[in-house]
Amino acid sequence: MSEKKRTEISELGEFGLIDRLTSKFATKQNSTLRGVGDDAAVVDAGNGEVLVISTDTLLEGVDFDLTYFPLKHLGYKAVTIGVSDILAMNARPEQIMLSLGVSSKLPVEALDDLYEGVHFACEELGIDLVGGDTSASMTGLVVGVTAIGRAKRESVAYRSGAQLNDLICITGNLGAAYMGLHLLEREKRVLRDVANPEPQFEGYEYLLEKYLKPRARKDVVEQLAEEGIVPTAMIDLSDGLASDMLQICRASKCGARIYLERIPIAKQTSALAEEMHADPVVAALNGGEDHELLFTVPLAMQEKVMRMGGIDVIGHITAESTGAALVTPDGSDIRLKAQGFKED
Repeated sequence: MSEKKRTEISELGEFGLIDRLTSKFATKQNSTLRGVGDDAAVVDAGNGEVLVISTDTLLEGVDFDLTYFPLKHLGYKAVTIGVSDILAMNARPEQIMLSLGVSSKLPVEALDDLYEGVHFACEELGIDLVGGDTSASMTGLVVGVTAIGRAKRESVAYRSGAQLNDLICITGNLGAAYMGLHLLEREKRVLRDVANPEPQFEGYEYLLEKYLKPRARKDVVEQLAEEGIVPTAMIDLSDGLASDMLQICRASKCGARIYLERIPIAKQTSALAEEMHADPVVAALNGGEDHELLFTVPLAMQEKVMRMGGIDVIGHITAESTGAALVTPDGSDIRLKAQGFKED
């Protein structure tokens, strides 16, 4: 009798795995407007409005290291991660729910610190903590966040709406969070056996903030509304520019051209990359955790978008047959590749 075939998760990749696990689930409720496949689910709330709902899980040892990740910052970042998914649907965040798996190594005071960060983020964003769950964990701290937002039905931006010749836009800059993580990991290695460690972070404070305390871009969604712009497609930049752009291309059945020299990269990102003999463009394309917004708008909206400030137009949407590529200054095309699921 032959053994049942074993498929490694890495063979499918993150998005292939999601497709496999959810392919049999058809929506049964008329109120379910969008299920799996976007930054958040969309549910009809009546009167032309929708509720937008997302969930994320952070695992100690996988998503964060308490050796150098202050719990106050972790609480703040957990809220940012949840809220960013809501904002990526062009919706306004209103509530979050927080679930914890807590190991016995953490005292109550540590959880006080975690919730202090959650409280600060909620106050800053004007959202409510409305519930959650707490249970014991045998494998370290687990943080689960569910975020809820609201939008007019016609204002929701899905990944699937990008159209031919749309402009590809991005907020902020890319690769900083990734380099911030590598800086923390470097100092952890160097100081592992030092009695009184003094990590060297001078000059790279911005990178640490981008990784440890990223800010949700609620300001951008509010500006878009003020300008009367509804993105044709939008996504939270959590997995890196290459992977997230490919998600839009896949959902919208389109191609893309992104121009390398237009990708915004902070000076500190480039400086640390040079110091660590790394490529800042690779950090921008594949690093992830920037939690900026990647979106598309019609070409006619270019002047309005540029007037907003803090937004870079980095390329345009092409036909699906052309694929998605990075265009170098000499005009060469480099095909974009997603990093997908990684086991560390």
